[in-house]
Amino acid sequence: MVQPSPRSEYEAQKRAPHNRRRFEWFSVLNSSFLIVVSLICVLPLIHIVAVSFSSSTAAAAGHVKLWPVDFTLASYAFTASREAFWQSMLVSIERIAIGTPLNLIMTILVAFPLSKESKTFRLRAMYAWIFFMTMLFHGGLIPWYTTLKQYNLLDTIWALVLPGAVPVFSVVLLLNFFREVPKELEEAAVMDGAGYWTTLWRIYVPISKPALATLALFSMVEHWNSWFDGLLLMGDPSHYPLQSYIQTIVIQQNLTNMSRDEALNMALISDRTLKASQIFLGSLPIIMAYPFLQKYFVKGIVLGSVKG
Repeated sequence: MVQPSPRSEYEAQKRAPHNRRRFEWFSVLNSSFLIVVSLICVLPLIHIVAVSFSSSTAAAAGHVKLWPVDFTLASYAFTASREAFWQSMLVSIERIAIGTPLNLIMTILVAFPLSKESKTFRLRAMYAWIFFMTMLFHGGLIPWYTTLKQYNLLDTIWALVLPGAVPVFSVVLLLNFFREVPKELEEAAVMDGAGYWTTLWRIYVPISKPALATLALFSMVEHWNSWFDGLLLMGDPSHYPLQSYIQTIVIQQNLTNMSRDEALNMALISDRTLKASQIFLGSLPIIMAYPFLQKYFVKGIVLGSVKG
């Protein structure tokens, strides 16, 4: 065994403080950068919440920053009194309840065969390129709308979930995760008489729970935040998902079909506080759901980047 020379040990000890200082500076700069990015993401939401709980006078005068001024629940009371708001929220909940399981099932069924080697699935490369091309090129808005119209899907919940039933980006993530599953597990299952279907649902899916939880979160956020398809495909405003309804309020400023009592209440609140309250209520369900999926989300991202 070769012993290190005293000179090399002296040089290593001499360089150690310098390397330690460099690492400390990197940690400080990295932490400062992450704090700034976090504040950029969080402060607008805090401002929206503060405006929603402030009086109409303070909001209109621009006195509200990060804390409510003249605390009041008038905007939330008005929002809660509108039947159209809760109807649109039910549509969004229904969309998530149907769309998220559909996305996961289709993603699993597509990713599993594409994760196999070419000698097992000879046309794997061709099908993989077909799916990948859909990420680069779109058929166009008019053909997309015409297809849904020909199948009589307009103004139904299926028009919101079927066009995006196979999220290709999720397929790419999951097939890479499936490739990291030890081949010995599948070989042992095959020796016990299991087929592809049993292997998929008894081995691959239980092992991939962190990745599936991550994809479920992606799907939920995508369905909850989508607003353009609701405006385009829903002819009846009562069928709008929540984000489409909020878009008509915040951007188009469409406050028609109000009752007399709602009009009187609207005169007592600010248009700005009303918009802020609806924006906060629209984002609240996803904010509440994220902590329950966070541990799976982080674990799924890490496992997807490490060779098993």
